[in-house]
Parts: sequence; structure tokens; C-alpha cells
Amino acid sequence: MTSANRSVSLFAAAVALLAVAGCTAADAARVAVPSPPPEQAALCAALHRELPRTVDGRERTDPDPSSELTAGWGDAAIVLRCGVARPEKMNDVQSQGVEADGVTWLLEQGAEGPRFTTAYREAYVEVQMDQRYRHDITPLSELAGAVLETVPASL
Repeated sequence: MTSANRSVSLFAAAVALLAVAGCTAADAARVAVPSPPPEQAALCAALHRELPRTVDGRERTDPDPSSELTAGWGDAAIVLRCGVARPEKMNDVQSQGVEADGVTWLLEQGAEGPRFTTAYREAYVEVQMDQRYRHDITPLSELAGAVLETVPASL
């Protein structure tokens, strides 16, 4: 192999490595968009318009793909999805819940961090947080006002 071919091969390998690294970083910010019924989607659209620009000091950086059903803050540190399916864990009488500024949330601890889903609302709102929030519900308090204003309570 000539030195010119070797240089081209090394350059191509470097570009391929950067492309893979770029895809990995981009994939981390990708979020599955829920598919709620139209009446729930309308509530989620209203919620999307009322969500704060910052949560826990983190700027809003919505994940890909762009949707009125998703929002994010702080490079995917906090990700909200509206119109998700009712979590199976809500059937468990031993499940843990928290209340933050008038909104009740189901708590599920996972390897990625805590996941919270609203309870007693006409649309389920899920908030996934990274491990920094394993013992901190501050972001839920900052999201509660928008939830209370746009997603009515259900019985």
C-alpha cells in the first residue's frame, strides 16, 4: 500500500469513526414519540405550549424527532413524553408514588434513572430523568403547573 493510499484509508477510517460517534450521540437524544388518541393528543399539544423554558436550571433542548408529544431539558437529562400508555406498574398496590405541587406521579426506578408518570390525569405524562435525579423530584415541581393547567384530573 502506498503512503497516499494509506493516508486516504486512515482518513476514511477517521471519518467513519466520527460518523459512528455522531450517531451514538444523536441516538441518545432520540425519543420514542407516543401515539395517543386524538383527545389526549390535544391535551398534550396544550401542555407542550405551557412547558417551561428551563427546568432545574437546564435549558429546553427538545429531543428528536420533534413533536408536540415530547420535550427535553439539559441534553436529555430530563425528557417528557405526553400521551404514553398507562404503566402496568400502576396496577401494583405496592408501587411507589410521589406528590409534587398538586400532581401525583408513579415512581419507577430504572438503570437510566427515575421515571415518573402522572396518575389521575386524562392523559398520562411521563418524565424520565437521568441518575443525577435518583433522589430529587425538583423537576416535577417545576412541571406541575403546566400539567395542572392543561391536563385535567380524571377519576
